[in-house]
Amino acid sequence: MANDREVLREVWEGKLPICFKLDNDEVVDIQQPDPFYLMVPRLSYFPLVTDKVKKHFSKYVSKELQDQEMWMEFNGQPLKWQYPIGVLSDLLRGPEDHLPWSITVHFDKFPELVIYKFSNKETIEAYFMSCLKEADVLKHRGLIASGMQKKDHNQLWLGLQNDKFDQFWAVNRKLMEITADQESFKYIPFRCYTDDGYRQKLIKPLGEDGRKKTLEDLLNEMFPGRSSINVKIHGMNPPLETPLQWMSEHLSYPDNFLHFVVQLES
Repeated sequence: MANDREVLREVWEGKLPICFKLDNDEVVDIQQPDPFYLMVPRLSYFPLVTDKVKKHFSKYVSKELQDQEMWMEFNGQPLKWQYPIGVLSDLLRGPEDHLPWSITVHFDKFPELVIYKFSNKETIEAYFMSCLKEADVLKHRGLIASGMQKKDHNQLWLGLQNDKFDQFWAVNRKLMEITADQESFKYIPFRCYTDDGYRQKLIKPLGEDGRKKTLEDLLNEMFPGRSSINVKIHGMNPPLETPLQWMSEHLSYPDNFLHFVVQLES
């Protein structure tokens, strides 16, 4: 089970400073709105932390646009709300992109062919719980999540939504325990993000000989024949010799997946 509590808290408390700016073409007032600055949790989702951003900018756009769904982009790339904020940062920001992260806010011309509308926070909750249950199927054949009560699911969601570490981990620790009939998780829940989306496959944390598999083993299985790979999670490059079981227990996002951003170097 995840027992390095300091690591868990350090990951949880990871924040990103962001500067939100309204698209100049959508401003109807002569006066340009000031940028809006926020420190946001890397583990959260943009729709959970941008209510104040929408309130700040909506008065500067036409009345017809004020009730439209707000969306955001970075360097011309619309931001997918279903990706955790930290994943988007690791995926889209390069070494030359200094902090605070500058994001452009829009109320017009929602790019429906590129990103989904989330409509309300219940949509995000449903998506989050679906991912969490998928992760539990991979780790425990779904036995832990299915055995939880509705109040446990609510506590997980509220802990994430309200950025409450203790509230969330009081329940999430059950999902990170190895059951009595297991040596490890059955499979490691993970996704590898590249420029064209993400990929995943069934990878066990132990080899046939009982050896603990590492991040390097995972990368070799996912990208055979590639000798030069840069991988990032939570804004850092983890050592390739890190055991997968330990990573799953300590570096997973709240949905219980490891989200690796992978750059395949030529």
